[in-house]
Amino acid sequence: MSGLFAAGLILLAVAAAADFLGGQVMRAGPLYLLGAAGSGCLATAGGFALTGRLVTLNVAGWLGDPVPGQRAAGLAADRLSGLFLVMAFGAALPVSVAFASWARRQGARPGRLGASYALALGAVAVIMTARDAFTALFGWESLTAAFYLLAGGDRHRRDRAGAAQITFAFGKLSGAALLIGLLLLATRSHSLLLTSFAHVPGGAARTAAQTLLLAGFAIKAGLVPFQIWLPRGYAAAPGPARAIMAGVCVNVAFYGMWRTLALLGRVPGWLVGAVLVLGALSALLGIAHAAVQNRLSRVIAYSSIENTGLIVTGFGVALTGAAVGDRSLIAVGLLAATLQMVAHTAAKSLLFTSGAGLEAGAGGDDLEQLRVRARRTPWSGFGLVVGSVTLAGLPPSVGFVSEWFLLESLMQQFRVPGLGYRLALALAGAAVALTAGFAGVTFVRLVGLVVKRNGTEPVRGAPLTYGWAGRAAVVVLSVCCLAISAVTPLEIRVIAAGLSPVLPSGVVMGALKSPWVLQPVFAGFSILSPSWLWLEMPVMLLLVMLFAWAVSGRRLLKVRRVPAWRSATIGVDGLDSYTAFGYANPTRRVLAGVLHTRAEVQEIMLEPDGPDEGTGAPDRAEDAEREQVAHLRYDSDVMEVVEAYLYRPMLRSFLAVVAVAKRLQSGRLDAYLLYMLIALVALIAVVTALA
Repeated sequence: MSGLFAAGLILLAVAAAADFLGGQVMRAGPLYLLGAAGSGCLATAGGFALTGRLVTLNVAGWLGDPVPGQRAAGLAADRLSGLFLVMAFGAALPVSVAFASWARRQGARPGRLGASYALALGAVAVIMTARDAFTALFGWESLTAAFYLLAGGDRHRRDRAGAAQITFAFGKLSGAALLIGLLLLATRSHSLLLTSFAHVPGGAARTAAQTLLLAGFAIKAGLVPFQIWLPRGYAAAPGPARAIMAGVCVNVAFYGMWRTLALLGRVPGWLVGAVLVLGALSALLGIAHAAVQNRLSRVIAYSSIENTGLIVTGFGVALTGAAVGDRSLIAVGLLAATLQMVAHTAAKSLLFTSGAGLEAGAGGDDLEQLRVRARRTPWSGFGLVVGSVTLAGLPPSVGFVSEWFLLESLMQQFRVPGLGYRLALALAGAAVALTAGFAGVTFVRLVGLVVKRNGTEPVRGAPLTYGWAGRAAVVVLSVCCLAISAVTPLEIRVIAAGLSPVLPSGVVMGALKSPWVLQPVFAGFSILSPSWLWLEMPVMLLLVMLFAWAVSGRRLLKVRRVPAWRSATIGVDGLDSYTAFGYANPTRRVLAGVLHTRAEVQEIMLEPDGPDEGTGAPDRAEDAEREQVAHLRYDSDVMEVVEAYLYRPMLRSFLAVVAVAKRLQSGRLDAYLLYMLIALVALIAVVTALA
């Protein structure tokens, strides 16, 4: 299987080279098909790794010897790596096919978008299979560069360059945290091999390294307070590139967390509480912002922050189990987080892929532009509905199963000793429950106003949507969002095998009460059978239809057309009907304390329309044109609280320091020599004092 693994990386490298050498035709579709083939090879190699076969690729020396006498360890996929490879590249395969269809319709795009796409996928594969710190950091920095290029793919458009710069800045910040954390572990273990870090003794250095590593992964995942780059970066990326970033590449952050737990084990109690609280806060803040956004890309992007919070909250439950020495609690937390990660990967890939089709047809992603657009792009509209149902956590989707497991894991706080752990778990559980409620409001707005809305707005021009390959990709992702829940017991068996480097698979298998009935690892607490739901729900629907037929007879088939009910008013349509802004306004008011909603009513003066035809008063037309009519204008907006109260003050302080430092740039050589002398004397004094 090493050959298949190597073939996947080679195909991605060929795809990147084709962007530079293949010309316009190659960039318009076949390039992404090469990426799809490479993704298929990497997903297959991950599947073999899941069975227990070690998949290796010896690349030692290709990147140089990081330490003289100690060669790099190459790439290798164990069960944990295999699980993440299957998940990430299993989603990358249909997204790449949709990308090829989208690129063919759109034509070749500037900015080397194809090379950036291939670089991102290659970096993901390197990170998930790296066996030493040097290779892992190389892949991480490559992914940062790829994110910068993807976010800046349309940098000629407004705000795209700034979004790319913010994405790059936070990527470098995460890389710096990982670099320092890995160096701390390497100096204590005297090796760059990741497996050697497990032998680092406990103490301040180990705790600092764990904190830095988790912080670096949290930045990449978009956890509060590092989330401000994520909606900007995702929204700035063109088309299905957002699906690659949000549905595929973000999984490297969660892989890093899982691998850190496997290598370093338990973390201090204060760090466990911080992970739980920040995860729950991220989920609530992310869905609150998603509920009030007026652009489809930003709604889905803020939903990614919500899902990051949910996944990290489940990981926090596992950290709690590690802290108190309860393997069952570790199992239920990791299982809930991994199930949520599977749901997020499938649904986010589907939503961003479908959103790209809707945006191409409408010429923009503003929700007002997208009204009734799904009637012209039914395949993308179907994908938007399935993805919305999944992320809203409704049955029978995979999102329902994952959120059920997460809530059940948070209800186990009575098994944990210590008031602090119990309070943190209870607070996280309340926030997750509230998040689930607002998720329903958020995605009802998307489905109701974009897909199901019956309006009379004219739709001009032929929509530039997907071809048959792109439609097939949307269908495959939609089937994954729905069908995986029907085989959840099989999914849990796969996850148990993948998590075996962290804890024995038999503990995770405790989630199977029987072959088709699930429980949250702890027996006798609660049960669920998603597989039987797939049988029960259609049967219940059939029974309701038969009952309605028996009661109404032939009248059931008669068509009766009546105006839709809208706010107790009949016949409201067009510009007077509900808009995406109006639907979200109650949410803005309810969450004013979280979002710092700002509302303003202005009185503006508008010119009148002039005299009506046939009024017989042409002599008053000139006077009417001079008159102005007062109108009221209502404006409401929300604030990014973390940015306003944390990063902007930090930026002002930084710019003040820069302004002072710029005064040192006098242009005089003697002044620069004096600065160097002062710095040298200070360094000698510090070294002497420490010695």
